[in-house]
Amino acid sequence: MHGEGGKEGGATRETRNFLLSHYNGGRMNVGVAHSEVNPNTRVMNSRGIWLTYLLLTVVLHVVLLSIPFFTVPLVWTLTNVIHNLVMYLFLHTVKGTPFETPDQGKARLLTHWEQMDYGVQFTSSRKFLTISPIVLYILASFYTKYDATHFLINTSSLLSVVLPKLPQFHGVRIFGINKY
Repeated sequence: MHGEGGKEGGATRETRNFLLSHYNGGRMNVGVAHSEVNPNTRVMNSRGIWLTYLLLTVVLHVVLLSIPFFTVPLVWTLTNVIHNLVMYLFLHTVKGTPFETPDQGKARLLTHWEQMDYGVQFTSSRKFLTISPIVLYILASFYTKYDATHFLINTSSLLSVVLPKLPQFHGVRIFGINKY
């Protein structure tokens, strides 16, 4: 018999449904925080991450612009190089996942770039992360007026982040660097 306010036997209907959904055949699901086997695969598809990425790049540029005695061409080159260095470290150097995953260590030897979108090439996240350093390179080249020194630094910085993103380099360790 139903009591007042939707109560059944002292517990609300919502509480009962919650307990039934989380109590499965004598086993309680404890510590299950996400449904992904490896959350690293979908982090770049999450809400607002692209905007956050762009805003952090703009903040870096504004902070560098606010430093006295830094010229505009130097600031654009520094923005480009710092951005590419950070992205190289996070996407192409760091391996594994910060989460405890039930994948039995499959992600242990993969970089974040190799884990993204389960290794599927040319997804929207991968295209975005490939195009953004190219756009930043074009802006840096334009604002440095294609000065030879800045151009060489910006080009080598761009190549260091774009080449590892190519499908031909998926899982490849050149000279055994970052093999383990």
